[in-house]
Amino acid sequence: MDKTPVVSDADDKVLRKQTDRRELQQIITGLTEGVILVEPDQSIVWANQAALDMHGVEDFKQLGANASEYRDRFRLRYRNNHMVQPGSYPIDRVIAGEGFSDVIVEVYPAHDEEQYWVHRVRSLVLTNSADEPDCLVLILHDATDWASAEQRFEKTFNANPAPAVICRLSDQRYIKVNQGFLEMTGYAREQVIGRSVYEIDVFESADHRELAVERMGEGATIPQMEAVLRLPRGDTKAVVVAGQPIDIGEETCMLFTFVDLEPRKKAENALRQSEERFEKSFRMTPVPTVLLTADDFVVLDLNSAFTATAGFTHEEALGKSIDEMALWSAEVRAKIAASLAKSGSLRNVEFQLQNKDGDTLTCLVSAEVVSIHSKNCLLVAFLDITERKRSEMELVFAIETVMQDASWFSRTLIEKLANVRRSSMPEGGSARLADLTSRERDVFDLLCRGLADKEIAKELALAPNTVRNHVSTIYAKLEVHSRSEAIVWARERGFFGLPAAESPRRKKTAG
Repeated sequence: MDKTPVVSDADDKVLRKQTDRRELQQIITGLTEGVILVEPDQSIVWANQAALDMHGVEDFKQLGANASEYRDRFRLRYRNNHMVQPGSYPIDRVIAGEGFSDVIVEVYPAHDEEQYWVHRVRSLVLTNSADEPDCLVLILHDATDWASAEQRFEKTFNANPAPAVICRLSDQRYIKVNQGFLEMTGYAREQVIGRSVYEIDVFESADHRELAVERMGEGATIPQMEAVLRLPRGDTKAVVVAGQPIDIGEETCMLFTFVDLEPRKKAENALRQSEERFEKSFRMTPVPTVLLTADDFVVLDLNSAFTATAGFTHEEALGKSIDEMALWSAEVRAKIAASLAKSGSLRNVEFQLQNKDGDTLTCLVSAEVVSIHSKNCLLVAFLDITERKRSEMELVFAIETVMQDASWFSRTLIEKLANVRRSSMPEGGSARLADLTSRERDVFDLLCRGLADKEIAKELALAPNTVRNHVSTIYAKLEVHSRSEAIVWARERGFFGLPAAESPRRKKTAG
């Protein structure tokens, strides 16, 4: 009698299904992606190790017996922080027969929100020979590291003060904007996100707009170029924009960065206006003025007053150094250079200069180092005082001629005359009061008090010829040529003669 057990068709179908499931499980056990198998009746029948690790459990039973228990044990949250509601869980959607891919959710235990994973989930429905759902599959990819990197990028992107936006190249719409861009333009975030690059046109009036559009279509780097951004208030802003392709998740995007040109434009306008004011002032000033290079004194520009005084035309002077023009001597040049090196400026210092015809000019020279177009230059002004000095000297000599006897000159007038003479005399001089003998000092003292030769002779009990000889010797030693010049010489050096009561004669008489 044959005792072989009889297997019904139904039992055979169950055995084949179990065999198929075991083979399926063996195939997917070693996959790095997580796999969860769900029956059409919502029961969770198996999960591989990767799926368990992505939920922080050791056995698939800890996931829950079915979809309802899974929802009780795990909370899901979208990347925008909105919670996933019951019925919208990936396990609910696959049970409903929905096919989906690339659903990204944050998963964390219901009792511990500190621990979480990021899953990228897609669904798979396995059917039997009758094309009926036989096994429902959730395939999980651990995107936690990717999400952390994206989060770090998001924080860095938002914290970067440089204005920036990111557009998705597939539809050329903005998906990210940082605070720097919002502050620069005045847009609100919701006014930017979702709009196309042509609604908020980053290449308007760009130097090479066609190149930028072409590069964006190719997903290639867009070089820096100047453009104009239209702002929400209706005005515009000049910017420099550049584009760099980057990947955000699985999508190719373009990162646009901007430099606000408004501060630079304002600075350029202010500089241009300042230069225009300087140009007008330079041209119109009646004071002879020349602009030189700071290092070698080459003429960069000159005004009409300089041409009138020095005799050099614009064409004759431009590009030549002051040395070539022989406007001043090597000694004068050295003194001016030394003063500029010491203090950076020169104020009303008297120098002897020469014009184009070789005539000597007495000028008060002022100079200042200035920056023009980021280069150090020298602005030099010459005040011609030749005629004034000549008039002063003529007055002095006229007075000396008619006033040979200065006995009635008031002390104030003598001192004023001395001041005029002092300002006109060259520096230095070898004559010294100490070179006079004691007797010559006595004579010089009385001479400075305005006494004539006969009066000096009487005062000192000397012969008139002796007095005249002393006076001649005094003139030679002091390098003067007249009585009034000797008086001025003494006043310049603070020697005012002795009072009459202290004169040598009176002392002798008193004794």
